[in-house]
Amino acid sequence: MTGGPARFGGRDDVVLAVVLDVADLERSATFWAGVLGYDPGPSSPGIYRQVLPADGNGIELLLQKVDEPHSGKNRMHLDLRVPDLAAEVARVEALGARRLTEDPVVEHGWTWHVLADPDGNEFCVLQPPADREP
Repeated sequence: MTGGPARFGGRDDVVLAVVLDVADLERSATFWAGVLGYDPGPSSPGIYRQVLPADGNGIELLLQKVDEPHSGKNRMHLDLRVPDLAAEVARVEALGARRLTEDPVVEHGWTWHVLADPDGNEFCVLQPPADREP
């Protein structure tokens, strides 16, 4: 599909957006735009900020400003599947991510690190097995 938001699941009337609670909309928009290669969009008053692919065609990340700090384990998280784990982990750390796993986790041929964004939201950077490269 081109020219609009990503639709998934076989229904033409459903648009998928991922909503992430954050403390600072500007900081989080800059961080996630850098991580995903998205456009951080314009600043606006209010508690929401859209972060989208530059052409608008893809999964929307909607940042929602909340007052309470992150606590406990995320019940859902983002996975970034990449061909070079070390390079991507270094890149997202330079953007402000914090690595939560000292050594990579290895399971069923997949290798990954768990990281946290500047608000403490966990996400994983994974390198698939050689036969499943992205």
